[in-house]
Formats: sequence, structure tokens, C-alpha cells
Amino acid sequence: MGSAILETRGLGYGYAGGRQALANVGLHVHRGERVGLVGPNGAGKSTLLLLLAGALVPTAGELLLDERPVDAARRDELRRRVGLVFQRPDDMLFTTSVRDDVAFGPRHLGLPPDEVERRVRDSLAAVNATPLRERVPHQLSGGEKRVAAIAAVLAMEPDVLLLDEPTSDLDPRGRRHLLTLLQGLDRTLLVASHDLEFIVSLCTRVLVLDWGSIVRDGPTREVLADEPLMLTHGLERPHSLTPHGST
Repeated sequence: MGSAILETRGLGYGYAGGRQALANVGLHVHRGERVGLVGPNGAGKSTLLLLLAGALVPTAGELLLDERPVDAARRDELRRRVGLVFQRPDDMLFTTSVRDDVAFGPRHLGLPPDEVERRVRDSLAAVNATPLRERVPHQLSGGEKRVAAIAAVLAMEPDVLLLDEPTSDLDPRGRRHLLTLLQGLDRTLLVASHDLEFIVSLCTRVLVLDWGSIVRDGPTREVLADEPLMLTHGLERPHSLTPHGST
């Protein structure tokens, strides 16, 4: 499959006060992969995404981008190349129009106006959200906010897209639309979600995170069909992977 675009070795993170959120995390994501990240509440999924996106700095181990360690000199590069879509779109939408929210990142990079406009246009088109361009973000539906937030991250043209609980608060139609959208994106994806059916539909590989460490890494359908493993780590086998005739 080639070299990993994103990798961690012995990665750890401890919060002020001594709580250890992650310990000895080793993972790799190859270019073009769609990888799921699953685990119970409190396992450390959101913290791991924040570390991978450069929003937090590891307290142990190392993070590698294109097989080269990310040190202080490369942290800005990491933040440009790895984009994170937060669980709550409202945390990412704060101006008076979707257009301005999508343009915010490219403008912050100091890009010329014509390049900012191109990125806004292309990013909204990529998520089929061009009609939302002039809408006021707080008046959008949950699904519309989600795709606007994804467009805002895509406007930075990241190599890797991280998504934290992307189906939360979506109705079935919004969930189907999001699945189709992500399946059509030409991006490396790492998706943290409690929606295991969504992970089955989208991701070919899955990481199980619990107690702050990766406890399983393998093909999605094989790993998530392992009922003893799922139950041990506070999860349930997806219904679509239940053997025929089982209850």
C-alpha cells in the first residue's frame, strides 16, 4: 500500500491535573485510505484527532507526516495538511454567511482574493453545497451545517480529513447524504464515530480505541463482527454484520 501519510509511535497525552488520556498509541494511515476510529465514551477518540490535527501537542511519543517526525518547525505544515471537522459544526461556523466561513481559512493563509474565491467555489461544489453560499449559518439545518463545516475544512486543501462524530444529530436523509458525499471525496479519511453502520458503509479498515490505546486494527467487517471484542470494549456488533439467523 506504500508509505503512511500519517503515523504515530508511542503517542501519549496527559491533561493538566495528571489525567492520562492516551498512552502508547501506534497507528498508521495510508494515502487514499478511509479508516474508522471507534471506541466507548472516554476512550480518547477526540483527543487523538486533536493531536493528529496539530491542535494539541503530544506529551509522549511522536507523530509523523510522510514518515518524517512532526517537530515544532513542522507543526504549521501539519495543520495545513490535516484538517479536522469538529463534532459540533456550530464551533466552526461563526460569520454571517457560509461563503465567509469557507473563505476564513484561505484568507488567514494570506492567499490572494481570486484564489480564496476559487477555493470557496470548489469546496462548496465538492460537497454539493453551492446553494448555501449566501445563507446565514445559524439558520441552516443540522445536515446543512455539517456540509458547510466540511467545505470550510476542504477550502484549506488538506491531504487528510479527520471527522469527529460526523453523523451526530443528523436525520436518516442527512446521514445518507453525508455518506454519499464522503464516499465521493478524493481525500484520505479518518472518521471517529459511534455510528458503526456508518463506519461499515464508509471505511475499509477500523481502529478500536479503549483505555487510551489502540486495542485492535484490521478490516472493518472482520473487526466489527467480532462480538466478544465489541462487548469487551463497550460496543455492539453492527446489525448488518450479525450472522443470518442470529438474534
